[in-house]
Formats: sequence, structure tokens, C-alpha cells
Amino acid sequence: MVRRGAAAVLAAAICGWLSTLGQSAAPVELLAATRSEDPPPKPAPKPKPKPPPPDCARAKCVALTFDDGPAESTSELLDILAARKVKATFFLIGENVAKHPDLVRREHEAGHELADHSYTHADLGAASKEDVRSELTKTQDAIRRASGVTPVLLRPPYGSTSERLAGITRRMGLAQVMWSVDPLDWEHRDTGDVERRVLKAVKPGDIVLMHDIHRTTVRAVPKIIDRLAAEGYVFVTVTELFGGRLEPGQEFVRRNSGEPQGLP
Repeated sequence: MVRRGAAAVLAAAICGWLSTLGQSAAPVELLAATRSEDPPPKPAPKPKPKPPPPDCARAKCVALTFDDGPAESTSELLDILAARKVKATFFLIGENVAKHPDLVRREHEAGHELADHSYTHADLGAASKEDVRSELTKTQDAIRRASGVTPVLLRPPYGSTSERLAGITRRMGLAQVMWSVDPLDWEHRDTGDVERRVLKAVKPGDIVLMHDIHRTTVRAVPKIIDRLAAEGYVFVTVTELFGGRLEPGQEFVRRNSGEPQGLP
């Protein structure tokens, strides 16, 4: 009898344990099934592609360019351009790039075009072959260190060029960019005068020369942009103005290739 009683107690205990195990297994299976039905994580959105540059054979394009920087006043200019969503081309002095690499980096990150303007603002047209190469190479290196990009444009200081410079720039892959509108802002340090001179002279296809080292010039830029935009002008970099067709060694003054400009 004792043996039969012990066996009965053991059987009851085993049955109870199996019953409990069955009850606890069901929620685990349900939880696992619920988790497997969760939606997969959404993929990160792809960045929007950049819109193509304007067709300057049809649009009223103008290229705003700024020489001799960067300087402290360049920061103010970058704020102005960003607020108006305008891209410009900066012809940089190598010495100033070394002093203000953060501003050069900011110019590049904002989508502006960076270009070479020699290391010490040297007269490249009169310089020796060795001096020309040194001025250009040091500036290229300084800009590359600051921004990660190597310029393909050069503006010779004073507009001074020569056959020697044309040959060197051709081998270095640099097109020479001059200008067609000069408000003489380095001489006339007057904001209103700079505004009037630029607005009076600009035509479709022009390259405007200004200097961001002068605050009087920087403060003329908002009105220049606003007035020209109201007249239907589109602001582009120098490379965009020529549709990317800038042959190294050649000089470019304005978009005067004979193609129509500013047509509907």
C-alpha cells in the first residue's frame, strides 16, 4: 500500500510539472511569433540628386568672382551668399589660405568654386618660369590641404599673363580666367559706388571681378544680387558659365563664344 501511495504521489507531481511546462511554453511561442511579425526597419532615405546647372546658352547667367581672400570679411560674404542661395568663384591667395584654412573649407562645403590666384599676389606675366611654378604649386597644395580639392582655374594677379604663363598653365591643367566687369572696388572703397558700377555694366555672360578682402565690397553684394535676380539673372560659377568647357592655358574673359545668351 505504501509503495502504491508513493507511486501515486510521484505520478501526480510529474503530471503537475508537465501541465505547468505546457502552460508556460505557449506564451513564449506566442511572443516569438509576435516578434517575427514586426515590420523590418525602413532603409535610410537616399540624398536628393543635385539639380543640373543652368544652360547659360539660354539663361541670363553671370559669374560673381572674388579675389585675394580669404580674409575675416569672407565669413560675412559667405553668410550673404548662403542666404540668397548664390554660388560664386573664389580666386584665393595661397598665403591667406594658409592663414584661414577653415574659411576655404567652408567655401568648398557651401558649393562655391575654388581657384588659384598665386601664393603672394605675384606678377606672373613677368615672373621667371621657376617663380611661376612655385607660386602656382604652393597655392594648389595649400588649397588642396584645406579643402581636399585641386583647382583647375587661375586668375593671374593684375591680369598679367604671357606666353610663358600660358604654357605652364596648360601643362598644369589650369585655365586662365580674366573678367569683363571691374567696379574698381580696391580703389573706390565705397559700397554705393561698387553697387552702381556693377549694376550699370553687367550683361549676360559676364564675369564680375570683386574683392572679398574689402568690407565695403562685401556689403555691396546683397543689393547687387537682389537687383540682378529681379532682372532675371542666374548666378553661376565660372566653370558653369562656360558649360565646363575651359581649356587649360587659354584665357577666358566672358562667355563670348558666339553662342546665344539670355534667350527665352
